[in-house]
Formats: sequence, C-alpha cells, structure tokens
Amino acid sequence: MYWQEEARCGSDSTGWARAGWLHTRHGSVPTPTFMPVGTVGTVKGITTDALRSTGAGIILGNTYHLMLRPTAERVHRLGGLHRMMAWPGPILTDSGGFQVMSLGPLRQMDEDGVTFRSHIDGSKHRLTAESSTDIQFKLDATITMAFDECPALPATKETLETSMERSMRWAARSREAFKARPGYGQFGIVQGGTEEDLRKRSVKALRNIGFEGYAIGGLAVGEGQELMFSTLDFTIPELPADQPRYLMGVGTPDDLLGAVMRGCDMFDCVMPSRAGRTARAYTERGTMNMRNARFADDTRPISPDDDSPLAGRYSRAYIHHLFRANEMLGPMLLTWHNLAYYQRLMRQIRSAIIDGTLPALAQKLRADWSKGDWTEEEFPKPQFTL
Repeated sequence: MYWQEEARCGSDSTGWARAGWLHTRHGSVPTPTFMPVGTVGTVKGITTDALRSTGAGIILGNTYHLMLRPTAERVHRLGGLHRMMAWPGPILTDSGGFQVMSLGPLRQMDEDGVTFRSHIDGSKHRLTAESSTDIQFKLDATITMAFDECPALPATKETLETSMERSMRWAARSREAFKARPGYGQFGIVQGGTEEDLRKRSVKALRNIGFEGYAIGGLAVGEGQELMFSTLDFTIPELPADQPRYLMGVGTPDDLLGAVMRGCDMFDCVMPSRAGRTARAYTERGTMNMRNARFADDTRPISPDDDSPLAGRYSRAYIHHLFRANEMLGPMLLTWHNLAYYQRLMRQIRSAIIDGTLPALAQKLRADWSKGDWTEEEFPKPQFTL
C-alpha cells in the first residue's frame, strides 16, 4: 500500500492541501477522501451499493465492536469483512482503543493493555496491541490501525505525556505484530493532546518505528475547531510528505475543508449518517432540520446541486412526512443524501486543489454555508397538476 501525490495547492513542501491516490490491495482511492463509518460491518441505514453510488471509495470498521459480535473469528470464517458485507473496496479498521477508553468504569488499563467488560452483556475481555492487530488481520482490514490510548480533553500535560508515551510503546508492539502483505498497510497514531512538544515527540517516535501512513488522533473530542486547527498547524509539518495523513473522527464540512487546507488526506466521522437518522440534512447552504413544519408542503428536492441518485426523486415534503410518521425510509434516504453531499464536497475540494483554486472555493463554500436555505426565487418550487 502506498500514497502517490498528484497535485498540491500551496508552497510549503510539508503542508498545504494535497490531491493524490491511495493505492491498496482492494483498489485505488482518490484523496482527499471521506470514509463513511461502518462500525459493526454496516454503515447504518444504507446498502454498500448505495454507498458506492455516492462515490465513497473506502469505509471504516471497528475492532472493538466486531470482536464482540459477530467476533473476529466468525468474520474470518465468513471470508473477511469485505466478503461478509459485500464491499470490494478498501476498509480501514479502528484499533478499538478509543471505544475501550470511553467505557470508563467498565475498563481497567495497565502497561500491557486493557481489560474491559462488554457494553452488550458484561462479559470480560482483554485487548492488547498484539490482539488488536491480530483481530484486524482476521477481519482482513486493508489498513490496520496501531493500538493506542486516547485520553479525553481537557487533561493535564502530565496525563497527556504519560498516555502518549504508552501509546508509542503500544505502537511499536502493534508494528511488530503486523503481518505485512502486498497492498496492505498499518498506520501509527499521533497523540499528545494539544501540546506542541508532545505531538512532535509522538511523530518522531512513530517515524522511527515506520508505518505506511500516519493518523492524528485525540482531536475532535471537545477542544473546539480553533484549537484543533492550531494543533494540526504544528503537527502536520512533522509528518512525512510522501505518506498519507489521516485525521481521525472529523467532522463537519468546515472541519474537513480546514483540515484539507492544512495537508490532511483522509477523514472519517459518524456525523453525516447520524444526522441523517435525526432528520438533519447537510447541503451547500448549511444544515436543515427536515422535521420543521416549513417543509410540509415544499415540493423542491433538498438541494438544487444534488447529483446523487436521489436527486429530483424525493421532495422535502416527502422526507418531512417520513420523519413525522416515524417511517424508517426517512432516515435511510437522508443518510444517503448526507453521505452523497460529503462525497460531492470532497470531489469539489480535490478538483480545486488540482486546478489551484482551493482558496477561492473555500471562500465560496464558507459564504454559502452561512446563507441559509435557498429562497423560492433562487430555487423555485415545481408545480404539479393531476
């Protein structure tokens, strides 16, 4: 597995926006790319065929959830995650570290790993750098993530330092346990909170170990966008310029835009699919709550710029009705819409990087997001006669 640069929009050789290709055993993916989150072997409410129709090229699965059910051994017997969920493209699997750390009193951590009780049935389990890596191998993950500890923010610098150093020791053990195969890769995860010296020490440790790519973890956990961006500003220049950079768990359209402009290539977030299940639509004019009464008689599609298979087929009024009637089709259609919007946004950004026009696009995108819904003069309602 390797990443190949195609274009750059900026003058700094280690930063700025990059367009490229991630080449893997399961296909090549244009970057920047957004990975829909399929935590338990499914992106909630949408089929893999529908996912492909949005332009998604790579998706994410999760070690913690899949080890509990259906278990990594069963997924392996079923031919791996790609075959089980009918997704032929690349799959990145989170190591499970974040989920285990979020269990609070249900887990106990030591130098070797974490003992925890399942959130499903209370059964006792053990996760280490070696077992996490082995589970991801059984899942047939195209990209395996190193096992790490992700401390919640805010935290003291002493806590962040202790956590980061442990994560680096676990990263070395994860790398040793990784089974290298052509077209597969493993990413190390940079930790250190928002502390510049800790982030730089983390990057140095990971580069000394050597990975096929590098992720930035421990952000988008409540620190706010400004602090997240400032952390990226001093972290990204330390990362290799010829390998992929993955910002974990991010985020809103504006988060994605700002992170791409700082040199990130890969993203994942539950936001577009979760919003789809709660009646929030992402559009070129910001977000809309489709439960709002103003949509009850609105015959327009959600967006005039929608180029997804949904475009022109379902009205705002129909989506509104489905949510008010608690019909499962509402969340399904809106999830499809939101994921299609995220992929469309990434294609726009990528094209602008190649054309050298990203600053102008960024200005337009941010201006449009702040405008709110289209007026009827801008986007007329279709008129129907029976």
